[in-house]
Amino acid sequence: MTLLLLIRHGTNDWVHGRLAGWTPGVHLNEEGRNQAIALATRLAILPLDAVYSSPLERTVETAQVIAAPRGLALRLIEGLGEVKYGEWQGAELKELYKHELWPGVQFYPSGTRFPNGETLGEAQVRMVAALDSLRAQHPNGIIAVVSHADIIKLAIAYYIGIHVDLFQRLEVSPCSLTALAFTSMGPRLLAYNDTGSLEHLKPRPAPQQQEARAQPDTAAPAEAATEATQPLEQANADMAEATQLEQASAESAAAPDESPNGIEEPAPA
Repeated sequence: MTLLLLIRHGTNDWVHGRLAGWTPGVHLNEEGRNQAIALATRLAILPLDAVYSSPLERTVETAQVIAAPRGLALRLIEGLGEVKYGEWQGAELKELYKHELWPGVQFYPSGTRFPNGETLGEAQVRMVAALDSLRAQHPNGIIAVVSHADIIKLAIAYYIGIHVDLFQRLEVSPCSLTALAFTSMGPRLLAYNDTGSLEHLKPRPAPQQQEARAQPDTAAPAEAATEATQPLEQANADMAEATQLEQASAESAAAPDESPNGIEEPAPA
């Protein structure tokens, strides 16, 4: 049985803003290096047979942190590289969201080709072929493969039976680990998007909320003052209403009893 560990590279300065793709020179930042160290520590209990990596710098740097303490040679595999985004490579994500191809990437990735790049269906075939080749070389071992978010999501989707057009439903966080065991009965998902933390589950503020937090709120003191006076105003209103009720009750007690039609009831004999 092969135990395959799929690992995304650590954080870099492009992670949340631009589509790095195969752009050279994208390195781990300080947060990414710390993530890689933490991951290597968590992996220390596992007897890895080999560590493989995409040839891009951010994956190589992550993989080296895992392989070096074990004295394992790092092996670079072209087929484990990022999706070939073509003309989208290096673009800002906020601009790509507006592109006419964006809906296809989200909902019909198997048939949507990146301009002068590959389809996500083609990328999936490439990644799975590379992983199956590595599994054949380690039929009874544990291997770590360091790659990229989209390509890992595509591999997970293939092995657990999710159609490629639904792969966007999966999430793969920086330096997360997904474990797949390959048995005689087929692949088994043992761990998914594990980071050793629950930080990735914390709600993120909406873009409008982020902008509001970044700007000073000049209306806040006035609003706070208004909110502070509301309980006092309500208390005064309640007191006035109680006084009115007391007065009405007193007047009712002092007045003679009358029938509903205004005719005085006769006194009992």
